[in-house]
Amino acid sequence: MLSIFDIFKIGIGPSSSHTVGPMWAGHRFLNELKEKGILGSIASVRVGLYGSLALTGVGHGTDKASLLGLAGYQPDTIDPDEADKAFEAIKTSKKIKLAGEHEIAFDYDTQLIFHNGETLPEHPNAMRIFAADENGIVVYYKTYLSIGGGFIVCADEFNKPAASTNDEQTDDSKESSIPYPFRNAAELIKLCKANNLSIAELVIENEKARNNGDINIVNEKIDAIWDVMRNCIERGLRMEGKLPMSGIKRRSFDLHNTLTANPEVMLNDHFAIMDWVTLFAMSVNEENACGGRVVTAPTNGAAGVIPAVIAYYSRFISRNNQAGIREFLATAAAIGAIIKMNATISGAEAGCQAEVGSACSMAAGALVAVQGGTIDQVENAAEIGMEHHLGMTCDPIAGLVQIPCIERNGMAAIKAITAARLAMRGDGNHAVSLDSCVETMYRTGLDLQAKYRETSQGGLAIYAKEHSSRIA
Repeated sequence: MLSIFDIFKIGIGPSSSHTVGPMWAGHRFLNELKEKGILGSIASVRVGLYGSLALTGVGHGTDKASLLGLAGYQPDTIDPDEADKAFEAIKTSKKIKLAGEHEIAFDYDTQLIFHNGETLPEHPNAMRIFAADENGIVVYYKTYLSIGGGFIVCADEFNKPAASTNDEQTDDSKESSIPYPFRNAAELIKLCKANNLSIAELVIENEKARNNGDINIVNEKIDAIWDVMRNCIERGLRMEGKLPMSGIKRRSFDLHNTLTANPEVMLNDHFAIMDWVTLFAMSVNEENACGGRVVTAPTNGAAGVIPAVIAYYSRFISRNNQAGIREFLATAAAIGAIIKMNATISGAEAGCQAEVGSACSMAAGALVAVQGGTIDQVENAAEIGMEHHLGMTCDPIAGLVQIPCIERNGMAAIKAITAARLAMRGDGNHAVSLDSCVETMYRTGLDLQAKYRETSQGGLAIYAKEHSSRIA
């Protein structure tokens, strides 16, 4: 069973699988060295990146994240404004302080290796970390897989239930005491109806069991997730300038000024609200592209969809409704957990359908829930949101989480609202189940050629290389 806080995790941009995951991997490696009592004897470390982590690693900040993790930083607590400074200090000084306490020599150019063109058999997002003693003998190494949404597993854990992204050990007693475990949508719906619970109520009961029955702790954690999302939207609306590496101009600031300067447009243009929804999503993903603080929802590349739809709900449907926002996030987390447990949320594994498609599905179902829809209508909306992203490729230009990612989040937020409205116009009966659609998404992802799965070797990424002057 996955928690709300497995699906929604606070971190930094631009990628959950390429930034958040590798940073946790470095941190986890340090803890393993400490557990073995050999951290102080390590004289050198070497990091190897494979598959998508190598091919798009620089653009996704994988190199920075890997080294910051080894330096003892964590994605949920690091100051985004300090991350670049710390990374540059490691590169220029040619030293790294493991866990912030044991300093060793480190050469970025020779000890961080991008194995372009080489993919490990377990997963397209893989990294290996080696630790050697003063004689150059490797005394410990580990292969980690970044399986999407910031989740990290060791290679030998890959076919087991998803491991925690951080260093907290699973409390088996708490997991066994969860009152309403489910593995798929069919089980979730059955449990809800049998116990006369909404999806959010069921999920909250499970979270209470994880937190000694304390609903206040659960609510505080959920509120903290929304606080980061809301602050990310607001910061994105304020920030001017250009996106890193590409130099592309940020658009949210100007769009926000245009909309606020002409509020009367809302009276005449029935689609003006959609401009606001698109703006909310893009502001989050511009922040993500700049390495800002975001929430995996369920990934960084798709981080703008759910905050945008919540902002739509809280500004245009039920203003400042904290209880509704909690219900939204709990419902969305259940849908995200179903997708994660039965398919994938990794763009490198199944394309953007697994990232933005999942986010759209989660947002659509949650929006129905907070508007009083039935459980069947919630499942219908989630299925519609996923169905109409099937086959979507992940082909980021120049390996950056910018084009088409930023606009794509705005489009998916609009699709989520449309899916919710369509489901609420019906009675919940529909031909394709959410479980079937999730399985189809996974199988479709496996059928996609590797070049269309976050490698920047196909699709728009190739077009941009061939027509660079036109793209600029």
